Amino acid sequence: MQLSREELIRAYRDMATIRRFEERVQEEFSKGGIPGFVHLYAGEEAAAVGVCMHLGPQDYIASTHRGHGHSIAKGCDPTLMMQELFAKKTGLCDGKGGSMHIADLDRGMLGANGIVGGGPPLVIGAALTAKTLGRNTVAASFTGDGGSNQGTTFEAMNMAVVLKLPAIFVFENNQYGEGTAFEYAVGSRDIAGRAAGFGLPAAKVSGDDFFAVHEAAREAVERARAGEGPSAIEVDTCRFYGHHSGDAQLYRGKDEVRRLREDRDCLQHFRRRVGEAGLLDGSELDRVEGEVVALIDHAVEVARAAPLPDTEALLRDVYVSY
Repeated sequence: MQLSREELIRAYRDMATIRRFEERVQEEFSKGGIPGFVHLYAGEEAAAVGVCMHLGPQDYIASTHRGHGHSIAKGCDPTLMMQELFAKKTGLCDGKGGSMHIADLDRGMLGANGIVGGGPPLVIGAALTAKTLGRNTVAASFTGDGGSNQGTTFEAMNMAVVLKLPAIFVFENNQYGEGTAFEYAVGSRDIAGRAAGFGLPAAKVSGDDFFAVHEAAREAVERARAGEGPSAIEVDTCRFYGHHSGDAQLYRGKDEVRRLREDRDCLQHFRRRVGEAGLLDGSELDRVEGEVVALIDHAVEVARAAPLPDTEALLRDVYVSY
């Protein structure tokens, strides 16, 4: 399906926003400005954007501990997100969620999740609600190759098939579950094939290719909205940073990250594709990147200046009533 010029610019803008957001988070975390741990999504942008371009605010996604990219792709405000990572009162979750538990229910983002394999069961709940209430909405979970081995994930896929739910299971295979290689940890070495064993259509696409992800997601979302049940998509992708910021990455080969950045950068692949096809020229994409840099620079300035939460916030949102 040919995308319009506006859709192509939106796709590139969203991917570039994720990339620049993560680069600045790495910089600010290294300076000590961001507390806790951060798990960066750079390198995987085409997966989140390719899927979420088919979703609206009424649709739901569940994320992982590596959730910044999913949040931005789903429409969360990067400025509010940056304030959240800085643990500020004005953050998206009042400064109490941080990087690994960032969420925005108004945008259908059910939250990043520190529980490996915790997203698929949440998506089942959202998809069951949609089907029960007759809403034409879908729910998608993003899960890593490590989370693809979890029993929660298997149970969720089976339940989605049994109940014929409008759910989409996206497996971002970035080759490492923390420091354990995918080839070692996944017995079949085929996440999509294993998912298909539960009785749902499953596709495997390259995460270097935004258009391949976009097309697979289109088919899955259309199937779900038509009442035809769940689908799975395995995205063969890579991360440019470690499992977490500061990870020494001793499990990776010499020059592996350099080669990935040279050969598997989904933003560069996108630029080349649209340029060769005469759909967009480099100056247009350079302009978008300039706007993105200004946006993220502003987000960091606001986050640094924002107030910290007050002490009373410790007990707020803990109990149903007070």
